[in-house]
Amino acid sequence: MKLLIVESPSKAKTIEKYLSDNKDGFLVRASVGHVRDLPKSNKKAIDIPGGFIPSYEISKGKEKVITELQALGEDAKEILLATDPDREGEAISWHLEQLLKENKKIKVPIKRVAFNEITKEAVTEALKHPRDIDSNLVKAQEARRVLDRLVGYDLSGLIWKKVRYGLSAGRVQSPALRILVEREREIKAFIPETYWNLSGTFLTPKKASIALSCVEEPRDQKEMERIVALANTKQWQVTELKTSEQKRVARAPFSTSTIQQTASSRLGFSPSRTMQIAQKLYESGHITYMRTDSTNLSAQAQASILKVVEKTYGKEYAEAHTYKTKSKNAQEAHEAIRPTHPEKLSVGNTEEQKKLYRLIWERTVSSQMTDAKLLKTKVVANITDGTIPDFTANGSCVLFPGWLACDTDARGEDVELPEMKEGDVLTLKEFASTEKQTEPPNRYSEAGLVKELESRGIGRPSTYAAIISTLEVRGYVEKIGRSLKPTDTGEVVSTFLEDNFMKYISDTFTAEMENELDEIADGSREYTKTLKDFYGPFSKDVKEKDSIDKLTTLEKADPKFICPKCGKGMVVKLGRGGKFLSCETYPDCDGALTIDGIEIKKDEPIGIDPTTGLPIFVLIGRFGPYVQLGTKPEKKKKVPAVKKVKGEKRVPKEKVVPQPKPKMASIPRTIDPSTVTVDMALTYLSLPRTLGTDPISGKEIMANAGRFGPYVAHDGNFRSIKPPLDVYTITLDQALALLAQEKKKRGFQKKEK
Repeated sequence: MKLLIVESPSKAKTIEKYLSDNKDGFLVRASVGHVRDLPKSNKKAIDIPGGFIPSYEISKGKEKVITELQALGEDAKEILLATDPDREGEAISWHLEQLLKENKKIKVPIKRVAFNEITKEAVTEALKHPRDIDSNLVKAQEARRVLDRLVGYDLSGLIWKKVRYGLSAGRVQSPALRILVEREREIKAFIPETYWNLSGTFLTPKKASIALSCVEEPRDQKEMERIVALANTKQWQVTELKTSEQKRVARAPFSTSTIQQTASSRLGFSPSRTMQIAQKLYESGHITYMRTDSTNLSAQAQASILKVVEKTYGKEYAEAHTYKTKSKNAQEAHEAIRPTHPEKLSVGNTEEQKKLYRLIWERTVSSQMTDAKLLKTKVVANITDGTIPDFTANGSCVLFPGWLACDTDARGEDVELPEMKEGDVLTLKEFASTEKQTEPPNRYSEAGLVKELESRGIGRPSTYAAIISTLEVRGYVEKIGRSLKPTDTGEVVSTFLEDNFMKYISDTFTAEMENELDEIADGSREYTKTLKDFYGPFSKDVKEKDSIDKLTTLEKADPKFICPKCGKGMVVKLGRGGKFLSCETYPDCDGALTIDGIEIKKDEPIGIDPTTGLPIFVLIGRFGPYVQLGTKPEKKKKVPAVKKVKGEKRVPKEKVVPQPKPKMASIPRTIDPSTVTVDMALTYLSLPRTLGTDPISGKEIMANAGRFGPYVAHDGNFRSIKPPLDVYTITLDQALALLAQEKKKRGFQKKEK
């Protein structure tokens, strides 16, 4: 029996199915991810003087897995490690090898096999070429892990002391946060300017209608009025008519960053969700490995894709293309993300898997198709003396669809223009001038941030989704619609790091460090020297900053805000719930306002609940204003233990009865907290409401408000409550009608054509 070890149980199941008839008799088992890691405590994690030697411990809950693998290894003829084909996979294999070797009864060789796709052909071929573990790849992954620990712990420790306890920083997450904060500063500093959109509707000599727009957007009102006056009084004519054939070249197959961007824009998936779905497709043998910088296709894959193109669309659509990888250091895997069997149009166990697979199939197949041919037409018109800017209209139609026949979402709409020729007189039907304001730059979406990180060389394919997820979990970023907005805490942390450690969170430093890790991976750079060259100056800089003052006041508040208690000025401070305004004389005066200027009152009830007799408070918390019924029980101070004297009887401990926590409920965003009455508060506190029982199941139906808005729930089944229905007044019958409706699918739906 040969023992084959992979990371994932589902991957193990797929491979075991392929090897069921193998004469060598394979037993396939999963490590269930990483098996060892650095300890949480930083004291013994890394031996810095000894050469940055990490001290690993078995991950919590993996002891049983290791014991089982060691026992199976005793009876195996050979042990093969088949973890993912990237640095992280190589590192997992190395850790498994080290732990298996601890069992002295295991005498057989331990080898590494790698495959880019989980198909029977790929797995069988890989088993013919076992190799030793690549120590350079392992060292590169180890260097990344050690660097992240050193930077994270040292910077986080300083931030705890100088900003606020519990905050953190990271080698790659902090540059990403800085990018988001810089954009937010641009938005805040933006001063809108007025401009005018000028357009007209005209009739051609054949009485066909055409809309033309001004090529300039005047920002001066007098200039706008001059153009409008002349446009309405002078004769118009076609001054130029351009027609040209253009090509649209097919796009390269997906890499990790491009699939995250496209799945976000077309399907509404977050980068982390995209990677989770892709992982399932990979482990089931449907697509190649999904963490890759490469846009390359193997010759065998390209040939099979061209056959699919010929069969599906015709020979005239098939054309082989080779794409160069844009990334300077493409290193994660060996091929682009593609279907393993392109003849399969649809695979997957869930709707999400089917949608993502279809997206991958379309991008891969269309990459081996001919260019699309389009006819572009541009009409230019002006008044006869030409004293105003040109007005234009653009038309487009597809002459030959090429790859757009496959990737139809990339096609766009055809725009037909009426038949005209140069010199034709146009009759003005209607002229419009629309006043507008210039807009600040958009916040980054998740897809936009992934694209930006890749273009700046920050992080690698396997890290993009984790970077964004970490920023959200830490509370440094919040999602507003599809945009990423830094929270107050995120802005403060980024500002502190920019002011004190800009070198280490700059684009150039972070990208250069990624390049150095790549060099360790290819064997051209030495592990210890790389870490020593970095950590020496870095630790010195951190120690020097230990003497700076604690960041208690961020800045002076707007003079319009005055202390509600003493009338003096206010300053901006950072609390657990974000920024707030504090009296500049604190601690002499404890007056405080929210960042919007609402007074924060301490322990002053707005009234009494007539049913329970408990006080009702309006408070400001981490997630915004809320109402609270009753007060929080006081925390009992720990009494120091008294040593027992010999001969004395043990005094039984008094049982502590836990006090119930007070009920709380969020105040709707549309409501000013200062206007909340007792009746309003009791309405908010009525959630969750039990509406009654379902006549079929007999189980309760509830109405409540959650993170994504108000909803009704029954036996794990949820439906959103939309206006005109209201969570506080919805009836049982209305809830039953809602629950009877088909549940809307996640993601964005394609428009019907």
